[in-house]
Amino acid sequence: MTGEGPPRGRLAEVPWLTRTTRVVYRNPWIRVDEDQVELPDGRTTVYGVVRCGHCVGVLPFLDPDTVVLIRQYRYVAGGVYWEMPTGGVHAGESLEAAAQRELAEEIGHVAGRLVPIVSYHTSKSVLDETAHLYWAEGLTPSATPPDETEFIDVRPIPFATALRMVEAGEIKDSMTVIAVLHAARQRGR
Repeated sequence: MTGEGPPRGRLAEVPWLTRTTRVVYRNPWIRVDEDQVELPDGRTTVYGVVRCGHCVGVLPFLDPDTVVLIRQYRYVAGGVYWEMPTGGVHAGESLEAAAQRELAEEIGHVAGRLVPIVSYHTSKSVLDETAHLYWAEGLTPSATPPDETEFIDVRPIPFATALRMVEAGEIKDSMTVIAVLHAARQRGR
Protein backbone atom coordinates (compact mmCIF):
# COMPACT_ATOMS: atom_id res chain seq x y z
CA MET A 1 0.00 0.00 0.00
CA THR A 2 1.44 3.33 -1.02
CA GLY A 3 -1.05 5.58 0.79
CA GLU A 4 -1.83 7.39 -2.48
CA GLY A 5 -5.65 7.35 -2.54
CA PRO A 6 -8.05 4.50 -1.87
CA PRO A 7 -6.89 0.91 -2.37
CA ARG A 8 -7.60 -0.45 -5.88
CA GLY A 9 -9.95 -3.08 -4.46
CA ARG A 10 -12.29 -0.39 -3.17
CA LEU A 11 -12.40 1.17 -6.63
CA ALA A 12 -13.63 -2.11 -8.18
CA GLU A 13 -17.26 -1.13 -7.58
CA VAL A 14 -17.03 2.52 -8.61
CA PRO A 15 -18.81 3.06 -11.96
CA TRP A 16 -16.81 4.51 -14.82
CA LEU A 17 -18.18 7.82 -16.08
CA THR A 18 -18.84 8.37 -19.78
CA ARG A 19 -17.57 11.85 -20.69
CA THR A 20 -18.23 11.75 -24.46
CA THR A 21 -19.46 9.27 -27.05
CA ARG A 22 -18.69 9.38 -30.76
CA VAL A 23 -20.40 7.01 -33.21
CA VAL A 24 -17.61 5.50 -35.31
CA TYR A 25 -19.75 3.13 -37.42
CA ARG A 26 -23.40 2.18 -37.75
CA ASN A 27 -25.47 -0.27 -39.82
CA PRO A 28 -28.96 -1.74 -39.26
CA TRP A 29 -27.62 -4.36 -36.82
CA ILE A 30 -24.80 -2.75 -34.85
CA ARG A 31 -23.31 0.54 -33.77
CA VAL A 32 -19.67 1.06 -32.78
CA ASP A 33 -19.00 3.87 -30.31
CA GLU A 34 -15.75 5.39 -29.11
CA ASP A 35 -16.27 6.60 -25.56
CA GLN A 36 -14.03 8.85 -23.50
CA VAL A 37 -14.43 7.53 -19.96
CA GLU A 38 -13.24 8.60 -16.55
CA LEU A 39 -11.83 5.77 -14.48
CA PRO A 40 -12.47 5.45 -10.72
CA ASP A 41 -9.05 6.94 -9.96
CA GLY A 42 -9.78 10.08 -12.03
CA ARG A 43 -7.71 9.19 -15.11
CA THR A 44 -9.43 9.10 -18.53
CA THR A 45 -9.15 6.59 -21.34
CA VAL A 46 -10.71 5.63 -24.68
CA TYR A 47 -13.12 2.69 -24.69
CA GLY A 48 -14.62 1.09 -27.81
CA VAL A 49 -18.10 -0.40 -27.51
CA VAL A 50 -20.00 -2.50 -30.07
CA ARG A 51 -23.72 -2.00 -29.38
CA CYS A 52 -26.13 -4.68 -30.55
CA GLY A 53 -28.88 -4.41 -27.96
CA HIS A 54 -31.01 -7.41 -27.11
CA CYS A 55 -31.20 -10.78 -28.83
CA VAL A 56 -33.17 -13.96 -28.30
CA GLY A 57 -32.44 -17.65 -28.62
CA VAL A 58 -35.05 -20.43 -28.57
CA LEU A 59 -34.48 -24.14 -28.01
CA PRO A 60 -37.57 -25.65 -29.69
CA PHE A 61 -38.81 -29.04 -28.48
CA LEU A 62 -40.86 -31.05 -30.99
CA ASP A 63 -41.60 -33.49 -28.17
CA PRO A 64 -39.97 -34.12 -24.78
CA ASP A 65 -37.05 -35.97 -26.39
CA THR A 66 -36.49 -34.07 -29.67
CA VAL A 67 -35.27 -30.53 -30.39
CA VAL A 68 -35.04 -28.67 -33.67
CA LEU A 69 -31.59 -27.33 -34.52
CA ILE A 70 -30.42 -25.39 -37.51
CA ARG A 71 -27.14 -25.55 -39.38
CA GLN A 72 -25.73 -22.65 -41.32
CA TYR A 73 -22.55 -20.98 -42.49
CA ARG A 74 -21.45 -18.23 -40.09
CA TYR A 75 -19.41 -15.56 -41.85
CA VAL A 76 -17.48 -14.20 -38.85
CA ALA A 77 -16.60 -17.67 -37.50
CA GLY A 78 -15.80 -18.89 -41.02
CA GLY A 79 -17.58 -22.23 -40.80
CA VAL A 80 -20.81 -24.19 -40.71
CA TYR A 81 -22.31 -24.56 -37.24
CA TRP A 82 -25.22 -26.19 -35.44
CA GLU A 83 -27.31 -23.88 -33.28
CA MET A 84 -30.83 -23.12 -32.14
CA PRO A 85 -32.89 -20.31 -33.71
CA THR A 86 -31.47 -16.95 -32.63
CA GLY A 87 -31.72 -13.33 -33.66
CA GLY A 88 -31.98 -9.69 -32.72
CA VAL A 89 -34.94 -7.98 -31.12
CA HIS A 90 -36.44 -5.31 -33.37
CA ALA A 91 -37.23 -1.82 -32.04
CA GLY A 92 -40.52 -1.88 -30.16
CA GLU A 93 -40.73 -5.69 -30.26
CA SER A 94 -41.22 -7.68 -27.06
CA LEU A 95 -38.76 -10.46 -26.26
CA GLU A 96 -41.49 -13.08 -26.67
CA ALA A 97 -42.57 -11.65 -30.04
CA ALA A 98 -38.94 -11.70 -31.21
CA ALA A 99 -38.59 -15.33 -30.07
CA GLN A 100 -41.75 -16.33 -31.95
CA ARG A 101 -40.62 -14.43 -35.08
CA GLU A 102 -37.23 -16.15 -35.05
CA LEU A 103 -38.88 -19.56 -34.67
CA ALA A 104 -41.22 -18.82 -37.57
CA GLU A 105 -38.48 -17.46 -39.85
CA GLU A 106 -35.88 -20.11 -39.07
CA ILE A 107 -37.81 -23.36 -38.53
CA GLY A 108 -41.29 -22.54 -39.87
CA HIS A 109 -43.06 -23.02 -36.52
CA VAL A 110 -44.36 -20.96 -33.61
CA ALA A 111 -44.55 -22.03 -29.99
CA GLY A 112 -47.64 -22.69 -27.93
CA ARG A 113 -45.50 -21.98 -24.87
CA LEU A 114 -42.23 -20.14 -24.35
CA VAL A 115 -40.38 -20.92 -21.13
CA PRO A 116 -37.74 -18.37 -20.05
CA ILE A 117 -34.38 -20.00 -19.29
CA VAL A 118 -31.91 -17.20 -18.55
CA SER A 119 -30.75 -13.75 -19.66
CA TYR A 120 -27.04 -12.94 -19.82
CA HIS A 121 -24.43 -10.60 -21.33
CA THR A 122 -22.84 -12.25 -24.36
CA SER A 123 -19.63 -10.30 -23.64
CA LYS A 124 -18.89 -8.05 -20.71
CA SER A 125 -15.93 -6.16 -22.10
CA VAL A 126 -16.53 -4.55 -25.52
CA LEU A 127 -19.94 -5.83 -26.65
CA ASP A 128 -23.21 -4.35 -25.38
CA GLU A 129 -25.60 -7.25 -26.06
CA THR A 130 -27.97 -9.10 -23.75
CA ALA A 131 -29.23 -12.54 -24.76
CA HIS A 132 -32.60 -13.81 -23.55
CA LEU A 133 -32.99 -17.58 -23.84
CA TYR A 134 -36.17 -19.66 -23.96
CA TRP A 135 -37.23 -23.16 -24.68
CA ALA A 136 -40.33 -23.65 -26.76
CA GLU A 137 -43.06 -26.30 -26.54
CA GLY A 138 -46.26 -26.97 -28.44
CA LEU A 139 -44.85 -26.15 -31.87
CA THR A 140 -47.30 -25.53 -34.71
CA PRO A 141 -46.49 -24.74 -38.36
CA SER A 142 -46.27 -21.10 -39.41
CA ALA A 143 -46.61 -19.58 -42.86
CA THR A 144 -43.96 -16.93 -42.13
CA PRO A 145 -41.42 -16.70 -44.96
CA PRO A 146 -37.75 -17.20 -44.04
CA ASP A 147 -35.40 -14.24 -43.66
CA GLU A 148 -34.01 -13.53 -47.13
CA THR A 149 -30.41 -13.30 -45.86
CA GLU A 150 -30.42 -16.72 -44.16
CA PHE A 151 -29.70 -20.07 -45.78
CA ILE A 152 -30.57 -22.64 -43.13
CA ASP A 153 -30.70 -26.42 -42.87
CA VAL A 154 -33.39 -27.38 -40.30
CA ARG A 155 -33.25 -30.76 -38.56
CA PRO A 156 -34.94 -32.56 -35.67
CA ILE A 157 -32.27 -33.91 -33.29
CA PRO A 158 -32.71 -36.12 -30.24
CA PHE A 159 -32.13 -33.94 -27.17
CA ALA A 160 -29.59 -36.48 -25.88
CA THR A 161 -27.61 -36.02 -29.13
CA ALA A 162 -27.74 -32.22 -28.81
CA LEU A 163 -26.41 -32.52 -25.25
CA ARG A 164 -23.63 -34.84 -26.41
CA MET A 165 -22.76 -32.34 -29.20
CA VAL A 166 -22.47 -29.55 -26.62
CA GLU A 167 -20.32 -31.65 -24.29
CA ALA A 168 -18.07 -32.69 -27.19
CA GLY A 169 -17.61 -29.08 -28.36
CA GLU A 170 -19.41 -29.71 -31.65
CA ILE A 171 -21.95 -26.98 -30.85
CA LYS A 172 -20.01 -23.75 -30.34
CA ASP A 173 -22.76 -21.09 -30.27
CA SER A 174 -22.87 -19.74 -26.70
CA MET A 175 -26.63 -19.24 -26.65
CA THR A 176 -27.23 -22.83 -27.75
CA VAL A 177 -24.64 -24.24 -25.33
CA ILE A 178 -26.19 -22.38 -22.40
CA ALA A 179 -29.78 -23.29 -23.36
CA VAL A 180 -28.99 -26.99 -23.83
CA LEU A 181 -27.09 -27.20 -20.53
CA HIS A 182 -29.87 -25.39 -18.65
CA ALA A 183 -32.51 -27.63 -20.23
CA ALA A 184 -30.48 -30.74 -19.37
CA ARG A 185 -30.13 -29.61 -15.76
CA GLN A 186 -33.81 -28.77 -15.42
CA ARG A 187 -34.82 -32.07 -17.01
CA GLY A 188 -32.46 -34.07 -14.77
CA ARG A 189 -30.27 -34.74 -17.84
